[in-house]
Amino acid sequence: MRGKSSGTEIPPLNTTEPIRRTALNRVFAVVYTCAIFALLYHHVETLTIRSRNPLVLVVSFCLLLSDVILALMWATTQVFRMRPIHRREFPGNLQKVVRPREFPALDVFICTADPFKEPPLSVVNTALSVMAYDYPTEKLSVYVSDDGGSALTLFAFMEAAKFAAHWLPFCRKFNLLERNPHAYFSSSSSTSTHACCSEIQMMYESMRVKVEHVVESGKVGDENITGDREREAFSKWTDDFTRHEHPTVIQVLLETSKDRDITGHFMPNLVYISREKSKTSPHRFKAGALNVLLRVSAIMTNAPMVLTLDCDMSSNDPQTPLRVLCYISDPATRPNLSFVQFPQRFRGLSKNDIYASEFKRLFLINFLGMDGLKGPNYVGTGAFFCRRSLFGSPSTLISPEIPQLHPNHVVDKDKPIRESPAMLSLAHHVAGCNYENQTKWGSKMGIRYGSLVEDYYTGYLLHCEGWRSIFCNPHRPAFYGDAPTTLADLLNQHKRWAIGLLEVAFSRYSPLTFGIRTMGLMGLAYAHYSFWPIWSIPIMVYAFLPQLALASGISIFPKISEPGFLLYLFLFLGAYGQDCLDFLLEGGTFRKWWNDQRIWLIRGLSCFLFGTLEYLLKSLGISAFGFNVTSKVVDDEQGKIYSQEMLDFGVPSPMFVTLAVAAIVNFFSFSCGFLQMICGSDDNEGLPLQMLLAGFIMLNCWPVYEAMVLRTDKGKMPTTVTIVAAFLAWTLYAAAFHFSFSK
Repeated sequence: MRGKSSGTEIPPLNTTEPIRRTALNRVFAVVYTCAIFALLYHHVETLTIRSRNPLVLVVSFCLLLSDVILALMWATTQVFRMRPIHRREFPGNLQKVVRPREFPALDVFICTADPFKEPPLSVVNTALSVMAYDYPTEKLSVYVSDDGGSALTLFAFMEAAKFAAHWLPFCRKFNLLERNPHAYFSSSSSTSTHACCSEIQMMYESMRVKVEHVVESGKVGDENITGDREREAFSKWTDDFTRHEHPTVIQVLLETSKDRDITGHFMPNLVYISREKSKTSPHRFKAGALNVLLRVSAIMTNAPMVLTLDCDMSSNDPQTPLRVLCYISDPATRPNLSFVQFPQRFRGLSKNDIYASEFKRLFLINFLGMDGLKGPNYVGTGAFFCRRSLFGSPSTLISPEIPQLHPNHVVDKDKPIRESPAMLSLAHHVAGCNYENQTKWGSKMGIRYGSLVEDYYTGYLLHCEGWRSIFCNPHRPAFYGDAPTTLADLLNQHKRWAIGLLEVAFSRYSPLTFGIRTMGLMGLAYAHYSFWPIWSIPIMVYAFLPQLALASGISIFPKISEPGFLLYLFLFLGAYGQDCLDFLLEGGTFRKWWNDQRIWLIRGLSCFLFGTLEYLLKSLGISAFGFNVTSKVVDDEQGKIYSQEMLDFGVPSPMFVTLAVAAIVNFFSFSCGFLQMICGSDDNEGLPLQMLLAGFIMLNCWPVYEAMVLRTDKGKMPTTVTIVAAFLAWTLYAAAFHFSFSK
């Protein structure tokens, strides 16, 4: 932002710089498009003119279908390469433009759902890290949603509120960058920089031991309750109280106007909320929890700026809100701005990111491209919303059913929350399980319902309404979270994503129709994500059919001497080469890229396939979706396997079966093809492409072979999975040989 005020130039708050390789990307897209049309022509020619072999006809048709899907998916990826940009913020200039007392208030939402999969101490560390932001404390409120309805989580936050009175002054005094207590005390700076660190560390350890003891025992005993207010809070957990059936629990643990830290500074608001649950009322998973937080926070503070965080996604930079203000305070970027999205980053990743948990393409490369259009999509955490954007389009404000929920409603801050029975009563009311009946919540207001991926769906609809978003990717990561460290957790998480994305893809608001009609190119970007799971179709086809034909001695790809051979090589090397180049230019390494593309293949053979099948079954009314919380708990054996960069197959899963079948089929097909080449088959010139494909998949499946044959640790492939996979592979070969010999 630049301008003039009283003859003085206003310093910039942010800058935008186009990425230089954009022109080359566009030239390559034209050349690659011509190659795709040539390949599709080759398939049509094979089907209609060249082949009379029924097996080759079937395989050629499947390859045509697969290549059409690959071409469409490739076309949608080009949207990310049309106008990618880099942004930079200057928080040091912020106070030259706006005074701290004029900063907008900030409400932080943290969601947790299971104290045993999401340890309360981890959630506490997340809350403490944002409570310690470099932001006026009287403008900061933290709301914790406990969808597990656990007294263990409430106890942990009662202890955290006491510890915060010491932790926040400590962070201010030494100007710490790392304000997650666990991460700070685990770092070398905690022992080498501050002499008085040992005292605060002892306080933290005391809190940690107390909380972990209560979690291990599974209950909050009388010996852990120290006051009447705490006793009254825990009295709500009666024998009839279950995680699926219980009344609303709202506990104001810290209040800005009442509570001070040990140095006399006011503390941020800290509020615990467990919304009412009933087995007869839908609770809408995380989307429902966030909407309850929106309503309860509107009653109590109604900050114009809202940050949503996963329970493990703690702050890594205390100046993150100031970076957001560099966009909200800039007249050039403020109009129609809905949210500022930060990338997800993860602590403790293996050296070469064996599970591709960094999501460099999803959370960085693609976001740079979307930022040049209407902005990145919402990823469920690390997003600062303008509250107004959740209540209708920029031009049409949708008023809530009661005035206290209106985004422009001004809360009376003179009266403390704890001393306002009317405010607390209304907060309990709007957190009720039946409150949303006959309202626009989830359809026109708040976080949107209708998909298991409520974050993607909400961001998509906000962009359709005319809002914009901004991708903020500072050099120091704003947040750090915990990534899955077992393959089963990773695939289950991605299967849930696959189901949710298909719900959007085939809804009335499908990005291919509604999205493109309302947003143009941006609709294609969203279509790329919503149709993600159909990657499983071409991956399954190319993982099995050419290999079965190879084992039967049938050539289905062009010969070395034919132009089609070079066409296939160009398409394969061009796509993989461009993907690798993007990865390396954005700070990745070749080993990380290799693991990233391997996980892409694994997803196509497992969670994308199973997610698509589960979506189809649900669409036919045969099954129902569930929501499984990804575990944040890692045992020692799992941690050891992950640190050694070995895939963990230790949990028997149907998704491992298709992966093992593909590994076996490609191994034996490559062996058969190799023998045919040695023995001098009549059609040797037509086999190299099939050999290269089988060899490439074998190389990616090396960890599967290790898990089935070589490993003896806890992460080896379960014997039952190997036996079932071998039987299915034999069945496929028998069917292929029968079909080829009966032609």
